[in-house]
Amino acid sequence: MRDFSSDHAALALNTASLGHNLEGHGARWEPERVIDACAARGFGSIVFWRREVGARAVAIGERARAAGLAVAGLCRTPFLVGTDAVDRMAVLDEARASIDMAAGLGAAVLTIVVGGVHPGTKGTTESLKIVADRVAALAPYAAERNVKLALEPLNPVYAGNRSCLTTVRDAVDICIAVDASNLGVAVDVYHVWWDSGLDAQLQRAGESRILGYHLCDWLADTRDVLLDRGMMGDGVADLKEIRKSVEAAGYAGPCEVEIFSANNWWKRPPEEVLDVMVERFRTVC
Repeated sequence: MRDFSSDHAALALNTASLGHNLEGHGARWEPERVIDACAARGFGSIVFWRREVGARAVAIGERARAAGLAVAGLCRTPFLVGTDAVDRMAVLDEARASIDMAAGLGAAVLTIVVGGVHPGTKGTTESLKIVADRVAALAPYAAERNVKLALEPLNPVYAGNRSCLTTVRDAVDICIAVDASNLGVAVDVYHVWWDSGLDAQLQRAGESRILGYHLCDWLADTRDVLLDRGMMGDGVADLKEIRKSVEAAGYAGPCEVEIFSANNWWKRPPEEVLDVMVERFRTVC
């Protein structure tokens, strides 16, 4: 297991942690200012969201690399299933546009949050079949652009409207079924901390299919399942044990802090948030 106590070069910022991906939240820093603040603190990489990149993907990617940061990823594709994803061709077209954006940024990975239960179905089985079909259609296009696709299972509380994909097991099943070399999984502490079968599923995934590791914490008395994530060390997730399992399965990439916190961290000065991230990463992660 890597020792981060004196080296945090593996630390990555997901810019959502500063509130920039939701209207009316955060300090509204431009990407360039975020890049400079991360570089000054020794972050190794950064992950952007589509809404802040817009038509500037190439310029922002070049700016990040010039500052010494790798672009570890882009969030995210549009939902592939669910009430807003009925038109297959329209969904695939928008997803391809997000792949193009990731390629323009030079992002290593494009995250996929799949969407909720598809109209006309119940449970998650049929929706996951649709996900597999649409991912299979996208993977070759992404491979041509040197973009990896990471399926991110979400906590089961989101199964109805945000992600019918709720376990690493199901994500790995889709990867095996699609059998694309550029398809894998993103493991987010917030969504998997409760899963007693996580270790076995990470071993199933293996080094080639674990494409991301996301950090935050689950607050025992969370007030909002979407917008009340905890800073690492403030909650009940066993962060070191989860990372031990992720790394034992072969992952050695960036550790991406992604904290949605409308009433706490998003209200603080970004400089403070970034400084706390560094300290917590080196002490509790």
